[in-house]
Amino acid sequence: MADNEQTEDVDVTKAWAASEDQKGKAKKLRLFAAVSWVIAIGTEIAAIVLILKKHFNEGGLALMIGLFVVIGIFAIAGSIMWKKANRHDPATKSEPVKFFIQNQLGAIITLIAFLPLLAMIFLDPDMDPRTKKIAGGFGAVLALIATFVFGADYNAPSTEQYTQDMNECAAQIKAKLPTTACSPAVAEQAQDIAKDSEAVAEATGGQDVVYWIAPKNGAEKSSSQLVFHLCPEVSTLRGKTVNSGSVTEAYSQNAVRLTKQIKMEQKQCGIVTAE
Repeated sequence: MADNEQTEDVDVTKAWAASEDQKGKAKKLRLFAAVSWVIAIGTEIAAIVLILKKHFNEGGLALMIGLFVVIGIFAIAGSIMWKKANRHDPATKSEPVKFFIQNQLGAIITLIAFLPLLAMIFLDPDMDPRTKKIAGGFGAVLALIATFVFGADYNAPSTEQYTQDMNECAAQIKAKLPTTACSPAVAEQAQDIAKDSEAVAEATGGQDVVYWIAPKNGAEKSSSQLVFHLCPEVSTLRGKTVNSGSVTEAYSQNAVRLTKQIKMEQKQCGIVTAE
């Protein structure tokens, strides 16, 4: 029986896509980050309410510093977890607005958690001068550290970078070279490319050329995951528009699994290999 051309158990594409496990880890980290940020902003709101109630007109320095510490801890924790989530499931540079927001959200939320409170402190004419000077200065320094050291991402990951790393990793694995490009984020998917390349070479007597149904309407990549085959004459490909190339090129168009009908296709293709 011919392969079903669509498969759901492979997560590898040329435009790198996170696996279900990676997406799950990212989702949990983003949830924890959101909770941390909610606590930070909630603490800020509580501090603003206390200012409006004139609680700091005659002191309260330790309390205000304590509130800033709580805001800083949870803002920083949220940023760290959010950046870790982006390592598991990064954005694409082809959507620049989303790419910027997703990668710099920690800095944005941190500013939201600090700036309104700092504005209230420095603009309140009735606040105790000592509290305003010391707590305000402490909060401003903490805000800068939390925003620009922990919140901003200066080396943001992207699907494009992971794609490049994945292909370099696969090439190193196939060539049996040191796997310097194989970061944990791309290693598993690169292993799949290398494994399929080896299987194709074994089935075809050393070739790295496969065939798959071309993406519809001239698209660069199929919207559904496809199977690739040993030659264009196999029954599955008859009457279809077919593309050919290396296993890596097949993956680039979302053809991400070698046919299971190796023996049948070897006969249909006239391929004879040593037993």
